[in-house]
Amino acid sequence: MQFRTLPATSALVLAIGGIAVNALAQGAAGGKPMMTLQMPALPEPARVTLDHAKTGLLVLDYVDPICKNQPKCSGQMLPALTAFMGQARKAGVTVAYGTRADNMSKWLPEVAPQAGDIKIINTAQDRFYNTDLEKELKAKGLTTLVMAGWKVSGSMAYTSVGAMIRNFTVVVPIDTTAASSDYETTIGFYELLNGGNANLANEPLKANSTTLSRTDLITFK
Repeated sequence: MQFRTLPATSALVLAIGGIAVNALAQGAAGGKPMMTLQMPALPEPARVTLDHAKTGLLVLDYVDPICKNQPKCSGQMLPALTAFMGQARKAGVTVAYGTRADNMSKWLPEVAPQAGDIKIINTAQDRFYNTDLEKELKAKGLTTLVMAGWKVSGSMAYTSVGAMIRNFTVVVPIDTTAASSDYETTIGFYELLNGGNANLANEPLKANSTTLSRTDLITFK
C-alpha cells in the first residue's frame, strides 16, 4: 500500500487516498514544531466471486427521506445498486433491508423490498444492535454479506464491524455507498478496511473482514 506525505506549513495537511484537507495544526500558534502525518492510500477494489447460497445483500437507507436528498445517493449509488440488485436476485441471493421505523414504507421503488425479503427496523447505526438481523441471516446459512447503503462513514462502518464480530465476511461495492463529501467518503472507506478484523491490503474475501469491491467486479456462482 502506498503512502503520501505532505509537510504542514501554516496548517496541517492530511492526504488520504489523493484527497488533501487542511486542518489547523495543534500547537502551531505556540511556536511548537509542525506535524507531518502519513495515511495509506486506498487500495484498488477487488474482484470477487461469491457463492449465491451463502451470500446476502444488505441494503441500508435507500429511502426517500435520505437518498433523494443526497445527490451522490440518488445520482450515483442508486443506478449502481439497481443494476447489481437485479443480478443478485437473478442469482438467488438473499436480500435484506434495514432502516428506521418511520422510513420502512419509503424505500425507493427501484430497489424496494419484495415478498420474502428480510426487513429489519433499527434504532442504531449498527443494524445488528438489538435486532434479529443475525438470527435471520444465519437461519438461511449465510456467511458473506454484500453491503450497500448511506452512508459509508456511518451506518455502513458500524454495521460492517457488527457483521465481522458475528463471523460474517463483508464485501462493500464502493459504487453503492458514499457520504456527502469526498473527504468523508474516503475516511469511511478507510474505516471499513481498518475496522474489526482489519484488511488494509484489501485481500479479497479475507475471512471475517471487509473487502472493498465494485458492482462490476462481483460475480455469483
